[in-house]
Amino acid sequence: MAKVLIVDDDLDLIAGNQAILEAAGHEVISAVDKTEGMAKIKSDSPDLIILDVNMTTEQEGFEMNLELNNNPELKNIPVLMQTGVEVMSTNLSVVDMIREMRKDPGYKDSKTLLVRSVDGSAGVDYLSEDGVSIFLPVDGFLSKPVDAEVLISEVDRLLNK
Repeated sequence: MAKVLIVDDDLDLIAGNQAILEAAGHEVISAVDKTEGMAKIKSDSPDLIILDVNMTTEQEGFEMNLELNNNPELKNIPVLMQTGVEVMSTNLSVVDMIREMRKDPGYKDSKTLLVRSVDGSAGVDYLSEDGVSIFLPVDGFLSKPVDAEVLISEVDRLLNK
């Protein structure tokens, strides 16, 4: 049985995801923000993390994912970003083009891109609070509202790598 950590500030969404995952035979633990999520990772050693983007701040999920990626002991835990933001399927040259456009102080669009590349990789490219473009790889995306079949399919795909 795999252990899945859901980090989201929406308790109804946690309850829905938990019911779906437990019915599929997974153990589920949860947290409502980055601080609690990081503590649960250290205490419970999840096999997979489902991570919301917007929690206490608009970028808290990205910040948590960055912390995971920068920690050698945690960077190999698969992460599914769950969000209501549209995921763009494209090649990464589009991300490079938007990063150039972000250098213009008057440019206000596309501060956050969720990208699923044509080569199968996925990631989040966002403009940090200090104006730096950051690309964070993720293992996949889940759209809100959750689709039970997609949730189980993505979790099983990542746990059976």
